[in-house]
Amino acid sequence: MGEKLKGKNAVVTGAAGGIGREICLALAAEGANILANDIGAARDGSGAEEGPVDKVVEEIKERGVKAIANYDSVVDFAGAERLIKACVDEFGRIDILVNCHGNLRDRMIWNMTEDEWDSVMYVHLKGTFNTCRHACVLMREQRSGRIINVTSDAWRGTMGHVNYGAVKGGIVSLTRSIAREMGRYGVTANCFAPVAATRMTLNDEVIQGTWKRVEAGVMTKEQAEQVLNMPGPEFIPPIIVYLATDEAANINGQVFHAEKGRIAIYSEPVEVQAIYKAEGNFTMEELIDAVPKTLLQGYINPAPPQPERDKKAT
Repeated sequence: MGEKLKGKNAVVTGAAGGIGREICLALAAEGANILANDIGAARDGSGAEEGPVDKVVEEIKERGVKAIANYDSVVDFAGAERLIKACVDEFGRIDILVNCHGNLRDRMIWNMTEDEWDSVMYVHLKGTFNTCRHACVLMREQRSGRIINVTSDAWRGTMGHVNYGAVKGGIVSLTRSIAREMGRYGVTANCFAPVAATRMTLNDEVIQGTWKRVEAGVMTKEQAEQVLNMPGPEFIPPIIVYLATDEAANINGQVFHAEKGRIAIYSEPVEVQAIYKAEGNFTMEELIDAVPKTLLQGYINPAPPQPERDKKAT
């Protein structure tokens, strides 16, 4: 067992399986005590079961560290406060918060219901705010801490679950803002965007939906095969564990990509081009003439109109 996190205490949400479980075990392998939080819900966020996270806690203890299970829902503001407080009550303080919780309600925008939108928004974005908010109170007082939130490459734009893309973009913005507010107190906040086969990313529904997109012409066969042959979640934890160490004290407000054999960092969102007018407002004629030649020079529409194919999409 390593000792990079010896004496540190971590809260991991969504800890009952997949990436959350692997992160718990990896943090424990470096000496961290773990509060493993999960309500044991289904992929769509429904139901609850304590057994899965209890099993993970037993696996963590086998690494020679302390571990407890917590079943509070991150969606509940008071529940999120209880789970953060439980870490402090059990271990003395909280040093690391890793948010891995999530759900999926896949649907194209024209078929999505209000409930499907709200459910994903509450679990991902509100749940992440809730845990971060309560952890930040304590981390600010102790002037140290690591917050690591799961996002997805979907934050750059996705298809088939606009609710998911929206909340993952929101988590990036939330995390970057927390980094700016908490950095002065010795607290860092970063994101990771994983690619791994879990029940969230690969099940019968996902497989069927992927091939439907191929049939509809909105995804190539090669892209589908890449999606359906993702490696497992065991390759994700190293970058998360690294971000939790003292060696990563000056890494703040960043978004990392993680998959088997590959770790990457996303570029900073900055303005890359501008046009100016000394006096008055731009006219439509001026914009029609100038925008394609300047702001959008070399631009390619990522989804050009294809009416016949659109009719087949579900």
